[in-house]
Amino acid sequence: MEIKDKVALITGTRRIGSVVAVELAQRGADVVLGYNRSQEEAEAAATRIRALGRKALSIQADVSKVADVQNLVGRVIGEYGRLDVLVNMASIYRSKPFGDTTEQDWDANIGVNLKSAFLCAQAVAPFMKAHGGGRIINFADWIAASGRPRYKGFVPYYVSKAGVIGLTESLALELASDQILVNAIAPGPILAPPDLTEEEDREVRKATPLGRWGGEMEIAKAVVSLIETDFITGECIRVDGGRHVH
Repeated sequence: MEIKDKVALITGTRRIGSVVAVELAQRGADVVLGYNRSQEEAEAAATRIRALGRKALSIQADVSKVADVQNLVGRVIGEYGRLDVLVNMASIYRSKPFGDTTEQDWDANIGVNLKSAFLCAQAVAPFMKAHGGGRIINFADWIAASGRPRYKGFVPYYVSKAGVIGLTESLALELASDQILVNAIAPGPILAPPDLTEEEDREVRKATPLGRWGGEMEIAKAVVSLIETDFITGECIRVDGGRHVH
């Protein structure tokens, strides 16, 4: 599918999401940035997109809630009349010992990381079908894509991201006849967290066969490739510098 003149909705536009949004605009897409708390970053990205000559909206939504999702998608359709690409990037990543993990922790991870992708896909699919197809790209995690947990303290997170892979495969089957291709990206060491120590940074680089962090553009490239493909669906692509084979 060509990106030019298509309408893309990206949820979770903090950090990497904003870079993906601008990259799609540079390739000719109009972009809607869905955010929950990162209003400043979403609006800054929208400003950059408009400077490229493309249309942009930033809309607040808690995509773990069906009413917010319906309002978000409704506003996209009301403004543009179509929706061709959905990139489900909304995510939370928190560590907590299993014994201290609460029902609220579980619900938050499942809600933001997994349920939101389901709700958004369900909301956009009819509009994609009406225009002959579309692309849905979910975000998993390189560890979940490797099929086994590696670090303690991430039970709800790991389960939610493993669920994203299952959701991706199920949706790919459900929506194939409508020419809606559904894939997932499983990032590895892309951006170093701001609070990372030098020792932790060295450990990540050492554990990554390519010996470095990937950078936001590697995710943007993967998103572009999964939009442009016409025959890949139900896949989970690891963008991790070979971390999974270490």
